[in-house]
Amino acid sequence: MHPRILSVATANPPHRVGQSEVRDLVQNLFERLQGLERLIGVFENTGIESRYLSAPLEWFTQPHSFAEKNQLWFETALDLCEKACREALRLAAIEPKQVEAVLLVTTTGIATPSLEAHLIQRLGLPLSAIRLPIWGLGCAGGSAGLARAAEIALNHPNAYVLMVAVELCSLTFVRGDLSKSNLVATSLFADGAAAVVLGRPSEPGPGTGPKVLGGFSRLLPESYEVMGWDIVPDGLQVRFAKSIPALVEGELGNLIRDGLAGFGLTAPDVKTWTLHPGGAKVLTAYREGMGVDEKSLEASHCVLRKFGNMSSPTVLFVLARQMYQLERPAPGSKGVLLALGPGFAAEGVVLQW
Repeated sequence: MHPRILSVATANPPHRVGQSEVRDLVQNLFERLQGLERLIGVFENTGIESRYLSAPLEWFTQPHSFAEKNQLWFETALDLCEKACREALRLAAIEPKQVEAVLLVTTTGIATPSLEAHLIQRLGLPLSAIRLPIWGLGCAGGSAGLARAAEIALNHPNAYVLMVAVELCSLTFVRGDLSKSNLVATSLFADGAAAVVLGRPSEPGPGTGPKVLGGFSRLLPESYEVMGWDIVPDGLQVRFAKSIPALVEGELGNLIRDGLAGFGLTAPDVKTWTLHPGGAKVLTAYREGMGVDEKSLEASHCVLRKFGNMSSPTVLFVLARQMYQLERPAPGSKGVLLALGPGFAAEGVVLQW
């Protein structure tokens, strides 16, 4: 019997900013970048209206050491994880003592002990809980983390599993990096956390989500330069190619179809897509390359518009919207939760609503 998603909850830091505010700041910070007048137009093409950041805009005008940024990441990420997890447990009507495994996904900061060790004790979860920190999957981490959480739940039939993804992309900003990649990243990325509770309820309630039938992972060969970090003295410097939409329509689209085939599915069999909104052009590529329906795209566009690209938690924000704010997919229909990330890779989760 496959585990179900019992609840999804989200959290954001307090600093909400409009896209035009960030654009004005970036125009000043990148004034020495050649071709800035042309490049700054990317802000109008993202489909983003507002985002949440972990520090006020003034903070980003000054250089900060990696140690300083990482300490702020640790404190803020832990608070957001706690908030999202408490709400997810409440929605699932699960007591903290009932959780037997915790997975934590992140790529924007580092900590040893890892965040879930602190989170277990903050939440009052069993000290015997299985711990699985997952680092380095970037935007694909929310999908991959959900797949791993479902595998643990499948192998522990009576267990409740808590999975949380947190990214504070803004805190990785390198003030001295005047590259095109860094400018594009400032137009897209934001901060947030999302938590999911999985288990096998005896009687699924009206707010219970879909079953998780399994996951698939597909790497695009020799594509390391598409997305990732370069480690520099000031921290994690973004590596970001403009070829991602073309990859969705081309080689990567074929790999996604191959992943679906492993479950006996083709793209038209998928009635609901839960897509990580990497950007407006990526969502357009999904429509043109995979035939994704407009209703599915609306959920992703809405999250992108209100929250920006928060990396790994973003696809779970989309799932939360589909579960709680939109008309539910037809019972028994198939869905796919999908995100792309460094590798370059596609991480998918096959759902049954």
